[in-house]
Amino acid sequence: MSFDFDLFVIGAGSGGVRASRIAGGYGARVAIAEESLIGGTCVVRGCIPKKLLVHAAHYSEDFEDAEAFGWHVGDRPTFSWPKLIANKDREIARLTGLYRKGLEGVKATIFEARATVSGPNSVLVDGREITAGTILVAAGGRPVPYVGEGAELAITSDEAFHLPDLPPRVAVLGGGYIAVEFAGIFNGLGSKTTLIYRGDKVLRGFDDDLRDTLGEQMVHKGIDLRCGVTVLKLEKTAGGIRVALSDGSAVEVDCVLAALGRAAHTRGLGLENAGVALGEKGEVKVDLYSRTNVASIYAVGDVTDRLNLTPVAIREGHAFADTVFGNRPVAPDHMGVATAVFSQPPIGTVGLTEAEARAKYGKVDIYKARFRPLKHTLTLREERTLMKLVVEPLSDRVVGAHMIGADSAEIIQGVAIAMKMGATKAQFDQTVAIHPTAAEEFVTMRTKEPEPQVAARAAE
Repeated sequence: MSFDFDLFVIGAGSGGVRASRIAGGYGARVAIAEESLIGGTCVVRGCIPKKLLVHAAHYSEDFEDAEAFGWHVGDRPTFSWPKLIANKDREIARLTGLYRKGLEGVKATIFEARATVSGPNSVLVDGREITAGTILVAAGGRPVPYVGEGAELAITSDEAFHLPDLPPRVAVLGGGYIAVEFAGIFNGLGSKTTLIYRGDKVLRGFDDDLRDTLGEQMVHKGIDLRCGVTVLKLEKTAGGIRVALSDGSAVEVDCVLAALGRAAHTRGLGLENAGVALGEKGEVKVDLYSRTNVASIYAVGDVTDRLNLTPVAIREGHAFADTVFGNRPVAPDHMGVATAVFSQPPIGTVGLTEAEARAKYGKVDIYKARFRPLKHTLTLREERTLMKLVVEPLSDRVVGAHMIGADSAEIIQGVAIAMKMGATKAQFDQTVAIHPTAAEEFVTMRTKEPEPQVAARAAE
């Protein structure tokens, strides 16, 4: 059959753009459709703008800490939210331009419009049917909104990046990485911030020591952390928005940010027209090579709800193009992927949590270091760094590495390489430390934590 294009990509985020560029490099005739800005969630309303706001929020502590190092900053520094947002938008525009340039470099046809699937080899764009030998769905995810009474009063992270002014009082709903990151941003920029989460502690799925430490640090930094409660309703008041909680209390704020997770953006994409199978949460079901149950349709990135991280979407998109257009079948590896939470302080983690390792191996060796960072020996700020290694004792392999503290994301990347190569605790120990750094603790921890039952008996 003759098709208009060899590949049609729905969604110009990180995964879709990478797939388009690699496929185009193999000589494929590529088209890509994007209903919003080129760059997708990460560039436009996710990783990049969020990290810029995290940097901005941290300056409040930096100004305070400077005094301990002999600097006098004078009058209280002032902050302009509109200026920050304008500068952020300028950088996003620059990045979307680079993404566009990359697509143009492989002569991809760009449709700045919504595309929907109309059949196994066809899509609809602006009422026009376009055919393609292969369709790649890379539509990403969307924020899960608050759906209770007063839902119209809440915003999501998409709108948070475009608020006209910094709200004086903010309630953040949720306990995942987006929630704790935005709580840190608003708190650092000067908003009175309350984080409301139904679980007993934030960051479900992360190592418990990280969860406990982050909760403590958020409270130290002035965030009103309310765990174990749910929101009953939101209601408009003369002074703002009243958030009624299940424990009978309430908080009044100027802005309610629902950070309740993200869901695959498949609704309305027309996938049913081609018979594409979806999972219980609406995610596109794929095999190891990102192929759906329809031979001509593939999917990568958050829309598949496998491992929702930008670098993973990029790896999946690249592997897809190698497989389909490069005649080099590649299954993306989702094991041992490092990740970071840009909370304050930030978290870097790779591998198994202690609980996961105990469930898998039974007995594990645990090494921990908890200390005040060198910087804060002068500032006396109540901030602690926690570093932790999880070791499988029979092989001596390090199967988990976790850190909360300054530069944790930068540090954990190198640790992830070692773990990917199967490094043992003995090899960590043989590595000479860089001093004075926080990172050196990963190669100087020597004392095992006592087994839980031994520790419990000692406490008695």
